[in-house]
Amino acid sequence: MRNKLAKLIDVKSIITIVMTVVFACLSLKEKVSSDQFITVFTTVIAFYFGTQHTKDKEDK
Repeated sequence: MRNKLAKLIDVKSIITIVMTVVFACLSLKEKVSSDQFITVFTTVIAFYFGTQHTKDKEDK
């Protein structure tokens, strides 16, 4: 459990979570259009999971 928590709390994870929350709040306040939100969110999530997949491959 601690190992999973330690992996979750790294810089990439924190940035991904913070950016998701910020853009969700901006979208709810209608300062960012839903199209812009989807574009940014998709890019951030794809980058995060892409780097995680690469890291997992290197670890094996």
